[in-house]
Amino acid sequence: MGNAGPIDEYVVSMRHALRGPGGARRDLLAEARDSLLDAAEAYECEGLPRAEAERLAVADFGTVPEVAPGFQEELAVSQGRRTAALLFLSVPLTALSWSVIWRVFPGTPSMAVAKPEWYGLLSRTVDGIQLATGVAGGLALLALGRGLRRMRRPALVTRWLGLLVWLQMPIMAVMCVGLTVGAQGPAGFSGYIPGLVVSSITYALAAWWLHSAAHCLLYTLGAPALSAVDRERSLSRS
Repeated sequence: MGNAGPIDEYVVSMRHALRGPGGARRDLLAEARDSLLDAAEAYECEGLPRAEAERLAVADFGTVPEVAPGFQEELAVSQGRRTAALLFLSVPLTALSWSVIWRVFPGTPSMAVAKPEWYGLLSRTVDGIQLATGVAGGLALLALGRGLRRMRRPALVTRWLGLLVWLQMPIMAVMCVGLTVGAQGPAGFSGYIPGLVVSSITYALAAWWLHSAAHCLLYTLGAPALSAVDRERSLSRS
């Protein structure tokens, strides 16, 4: 970066300061760079040297510590939208897949074990939690979309989604193991191909949920509220 001008150095510093989804972060930095270049060109038209024009453009834009928090919250909101959409679409789909699998492939006679008394209540509890999680994802998606103008701290929704997934996942894991043992016995789905297939898909989705939720928490660490200017910019790209 020895030959880099003030604008390039500023963008590099901003890149190091921000955490967020790769595509959204690249778009945000490209927008900032374009704004700085436009400002520098305006100063050049007034007769200033290029280096001085870039320095003035950067000074007008604000220092990295001043600007980065607003940009960081935009990235946190972007991650929140991704996680909300993932929960809204995939969690109910997982519950539906298990319901369909038991109706289409009820299993072999050897798998027909007597279910304990608690099985029905546990099954309904799992279904209720999955439904509530899907609804929560839908509400968060709405809040981080059309509802963004009315929210003072939208990054809190992103953080809440991350906490929701990480707090409920251990509980859901224990309950699902209980359902498997209660329905199929200690052997679980051994030899039951449809159950193994859906289980594999469920585990893969659960890993995706945890990964996305972890990024929700990471990107909202220390993210303050968006300024009015930053929020309008975020809404214009939504």
